[in-house]
Amino acid sequence: MKDHREIIALAQQLTGAMGVAGHEDQAAQAAMELLRPLGEPRISPVGSVICTVCPGLPGKPHVMLEAHLDQVGMIVTRVEEGGFLRVAAVGGLDRRLLPSSPVTIHTESGDFGGIVASVPPHLSQGEEKPLKMEEVLVDTGFETQRARQLFAPGDYISMDGPLSVLENGRLRGRALDDRIGCAAVLMAARSLHAAEPGCRVTVVLASMEEGSGVGASTAAFDVAPDLAVAVDVSFADGFGVPAWHCGKMGGGPMIGIAPVLDRKQTDRLRQLAAREGIPFQLEAMGGRTGTDAEGIASARTGIPTVLLSIPLRNMHTPVETIHLDDVENTARLMAAFVKEAAKE
Repeated sequence: MKDHREIIALAQQLTGAMGVAGHEDQAAQAAMELLRPLGEPRISPVGSVICTVCPGLPGKPHVMLEAHLDQVGMIVTRVEEGGFLRVAAVGGLDRRLLPSSPVTIHTESGDFGGIVASVPPHLSQGEEKPLKMEEVLVDTGFETQRARQLFAPGDYISMDGPLSVLENGRLRGRALDDRIGCAAVLMAARSLHAAEPGCRVTVVLASMEEGSGVGASTAAFDVAPDLAVAVDVSFADGFGVPAWHCGKMGGGPMIGIAPVLDRKQTDRLRQLAAREGIPFQLEAMGGRTGTDAEGIASARTGIPTVLLSIPLRNMHTPVETIHLDDVENTARLMAAFVKEAAKE
């Protein structure tokens, strides 16, 4: 079995920090600590972490490696009677899994545990449909008066889901969309920092992909790279999902093919993976990719952008699941792509 301790350690540090879209402060600080040995990280005005990890040589391309730092969650909209919180979704939460889910409420005075309220099956009226977000209530355990002292509209809520290693090289936990993409970017950055390939390389761990996408687009404008690699997750094969719409777990990174993605650089990525013996899959999309690639590609006068996606099961839940080999091969392919670009 392969040694995936580096990936697991990165995932533990990154997923252990809260970072619901628009409130990525903790996750940004965790990323800053991981990047400090490689450069001088900074935080953009909208919360993205930016760090040049290879200064590069004159005349060589400047490559940006990007993944998004934020996660899906909820925000408090009202404190109700009985210590319950009414909430709105931040990002595309899977509402089917919300009832009885443990959560953490992040307030100015600290973090508090909570539970999404549910109806016992003994008292339910037959088959229940997924709750609408306006029907979701979070039980804080406090009485009304104390709850109104502790909680307020605008407090963020994250889903609880401890990271754990499963059999056969799988990893399960919350926020792997897209902290595991961040881990792959960090692994590639470490490799390139040590190798000094000649290209200038800047890492962007972007804020707010699950909301507006402004983190990546503004960072791309700031960094102004010649090329960009966006890393995200995509749908993995599994029970009840159409195989034609998914990648295979353990089959390698999914190389995106879409109108917004640069065809020449995408072809280079495919050829390079085949030459280096790095397993890969193709993900063809006729419209938008649903990732930060759109915002990056449209920054300034346009930035040639490619997309790598890590197959993931149970998307936007506290038990997102990936294969560790796919993370390693994503990092390998990114590093090889940068080294190839340095030959220009």
